[in-house]
Amino acid sequence: MSSFFEMGGYAGYVWSSYGLTTIALIVLLMVSMRGLKKSRRDLAHLEALLKSRRPRRKKAQPGAKS
Repeated sequence: MSSFFEMGGYAGYVWSSYGLTTIALIVLLMVSMRGLKKSRRDLAHLEALLKSRRPRRKKAQPGAKS
């Protein structure tokens, strides 16, 4: 088992590569989640703005000609 963790003398390189890759993936996940949260917030704001600016249509009166 110890020979597996020693990696034939390359353990320092291999395990540090795994560590750096894991850190990079975690940072990428955090940045992506933050961007998604910001995009959803922006979308909600734009939808609210669009709803407030949309002109209201009058309802058709029964019996009125179109």
